[in-house]
Amino acid sequence: MEKVNERECEFRFGDHGPKYLLRGPRFEWGVIVLQPGQELGAHKHEQVEETFYFESGAPLMVVDETEYRVIPGDVFRLEPGEAHNIINDSDEDTRIIFIKCPYVSGDKITID
Repeated sequence: MEKVNERECEFRFGDHGPKYLLRGPRFEWGVIVLQPGQELGAHKHEQVEETFYFESGAPLMVVDETEYRVIPGDVFRLEPGEAHNIINDSDEDTRIIFIKCPYVSGDKITID
């Protein structure tokens, strides 16, 4: 058994970016906050499936160069190899829950 409280975990960039709540051994998941004008960064995974649940905000989700306008409650499940980015081009924060499975350290491939 493992118990974590989100308040005990830190965002990568202080008050925004990804915040991992659980990492390994079989999956990882956490929260992402993107402030207006910020983006996740285009990337893909070789082996990992990634799911995003949008709690708040209306960012642009880009999957393999196709753009989707997000509304709260939307869920995107991405297969390994699907390039993706989340761009917060709105004037409010975006809050996202993400789940990656299986847990494979170093599986992220950044796309320029």
